[in-house]
Amino acid sequence: MADTDDPSTRLRRNLSTWDLIVFGVAVVIGAGIFTLTARTAGDLAGPSVSISFVIAAVACALAALCYAEFASTVPVAGSAYTFSYATFGEFVAWIIGWDLILELAVGAAAVSKGWSVYLNTVLGYVFDFDSSQVTATVLHLGGLSVDWGALLLVVTLATLLTIGTKLSSRVSMVITGIKVLVVIFVIVLGLFYVKAANYTPFVPPSQPGGAGHSGIEQSLFSLLAGGDGSSFGVFGLLAGASLVFFAFIGFDIVATTAEETKNPQRSVPRGIFGSLSIVTVLYVAVSLVLVGMVSYQQLATTVKPDGSSSKKTLATAFSVNGVDWAAQIISVGALAGLTTVVMVMMLGQVRITFAMSRDGLLPRKLARTSRRGTPARATIAVSVLVAIAATFFEADKLEEMVNVGTLFAFVLVSAGVIVLRRTRPDLKRAFRVPWVPVIPVLAILACLWLMLNLTVLTWLRFIVWMVIGVVLYFAYSKRHSLMGKRERGEAIEPEPVAAREP
Repeated sequence: MADTDDPSTRLRRNLSTWDLIVFGVAVVIGAGIFTLTARTAGDLAGPSVSISFVIAAVACALAALCYAEFASTVPVAGSAYTFSYATFGEFVAWIIGWDLILELAVGAAAVSKGWSVYLNTVLGYVFDFDSSQVTATVLHLGGLSVDWGALLLVVTLATLLTIGTKLSSRVSMVITGIKVLVVIFVIVLGLFYVKAANYTPFVPPSQPGGAGHSGIEQSLFSLLAGGDGSSFGVFGLLAGASLVFFAFIGFDIVATTAEETKNPQRSVPRGIFGSLSIVTVLYVAVSLVLVGMVSYQQLATTVKPDGSSSKKTLATAFSVNGVDWAAQIISVGALAGLTTVVMVMMLGQVRITFAMSRDGLLPRKLARTSRRGTPARATIAVSVLVAIAATFFEADKLEEMVNVGTLFAFVLVSAGVIVLRRTRPDLKRAFRVPWVPVIPVLAILACLWLMLNLTVLTWLRFIVWMVIGVVLYFAYSKRHSLMGKRERGEAIEPEPVAAREP
């Protein structure tokens, strides 16, 4: 906390409780409603997708309690990274910081791809072409596919974030208001097309394989339990909860802005719980309406003749019912919704990078702030990485990679509450988790349970990612960290105030 007073790396405190709620709702309402709900219902859970959302929400609520205590106790940029540093030490903090790249940078790239899909749909309406057959937002240069739609979004948002966090909040407030209205519109209009028969069977019978969910692509729990796959049935419902967990990612990003909040002890817990409560109600309502409008089988992913897959979205349910004008409104609302999701994910990743750079685990020059009080260099570095991933790479499996990284972070934050209560009972806590250690232990178990229901392939990729992170820590970060230099008695050169970016 003392390090935050360095003039060259100081962030401006100008965010209120309302700003934090806007950021939370802005990032959470988006991918879950507009892109993920239909696919999860069609490929994994059927009508029981609403139960999947409830299970994921419970796990998030338990973890949210732990985040709220940490954020009100240690109001420093970095969220789970900073909390882990304060409780477990530098190595675990590095692992969490490396892990959070999966949640935020990779998540921003994945949602940018979804934004580009909806942009293609909107362009189809405007220029009168079949967007299911023509992909105008992707250019094919030789054997390379360039998604210019995703690139356009990332560059625009990077510019906005560099200008200032407060301006970003104001833009988010306007766009978030639009997409909340669209979501309410979906719920109200969709109720007129709900058919009770579509809710039966509520939990469809298990289907071996199905939609690629067998072998290493079935859930780890299904494999360990001897199941043939994780499509539908109980295994499908649980796998669906692990997948739609992606839709709730965002409330923890509120904690990354603690250092920029006027009264973090009060505002951060309120921002976390306020945003989580709003989106949970909306998600469950939308999922119930969606599976009531059409049979879950009509929402299943289909394979085109060229081998590419066609994923269904929220707009699909209205198109099937012949309400094309509503589908057009939803597509435009999705563009707005996914815009703020990407922006706040990039904001969170920039703050994580900023915090790690200030501690010396990444190059310290990235922690230099501009005259506007924003980490301009970190913003540019993160934006370049997100732009490359969103422009040139496929995003089919990114959601699950994001989920496993986030859940792992939640586990450590929840454990950290127990540890810090024992090691530093003297710290002032504006918010305290009730029933410690029961609530943190339940949060840990819930998150581990959701992790078990992610695919075997996701776990293999996660392990490889963590191994790379450990190598980088011992090759660079351990030798350059400020804590390590202090322990070795080495001099630490402060960043001169005059060298701040313009």
